[in-house]
Amino acid sequence: MKVSLFATCLVDLFLSNVGKATVELLEKLGCEIDFPESQVCCGQPSYNSGYVKESKEAMKRMIETFEDAEYVVSPSGSCAYMFHEYQTIFKNDPNWEHRAKELAEKTYELTEFIVDVLKVEDVGARFEGNVTYHTSCHMTRLLGVKKAPIILLNNVNGLRMTELPGKEKCCGFGGTFSVKMAQISEQMVDEKVSHIEETEADYLIGADAGCLMNIGGRIERKGKPIKVLHIAEVLNSR
Repeated sequence: MKVSLFATCLVDLFLSNVGKATVELLEKLGCEIDFPESQVCCGQPSYNSGYVKESKEAMKRMIETFEDAEYVVSPSGSCAYMFHEYQTIFKNDPNWEHRAKELAEKTYELTEFIVDVLKVEDVGARFEGNVTYHTSCHMTRLLGVKKAPIILLNNVNGLRMTELPGKEKCCGFGGTFSVKMAQISEQMVDEKVSHIEETEADYLIGADAGCLMNIGGRIERKGKPIKVLHIAEVLNSR
């Protein structure tokens, strides 16, 4: 099975280890990985800020980049969802609507792809530690991926998971929201960190780099001894 990796900006620029873990994990599961070097930002930050016309150029570039892919997989529920949103953005556009729809139909978040397409629920990972899992807003509410990451984590040997109180609440990142509404965002992430502490977990695991950077940064500034990991890193551990 051939998979084209949609790495995302944050993974490419800040969390390259997540991209590496994603590739290694999928290769262990028998996938042949391709990384199209012409990929750019999916356009989500500017689109959500109201710059629809300007964002479309990046979106068109991404549609062209992955046009020949068999499957597109991303270690980010938020960015994977944006590819699904393209078909609405280009609705009634005779040149791009169909191409956007085709991209959406073959794009998956990492855990969704493993469970729903590869039909694998146990990747053979081993990870010792007490963990809790952060359910990011876009991945659960918009993309609709809720069960796949939990199924995979529950099958990791040595991992002991405690459900995160208030898991349905936003961590305060929200892309540009955390910049434009910094004081409100700070209160939201402080509440999230407080809930994480309640679980007495040694590790916070998540599937969206933006959320993990936001929560992880606050944990570090508050001097809390909690480590933050992307789910790809945990599932790739042995």
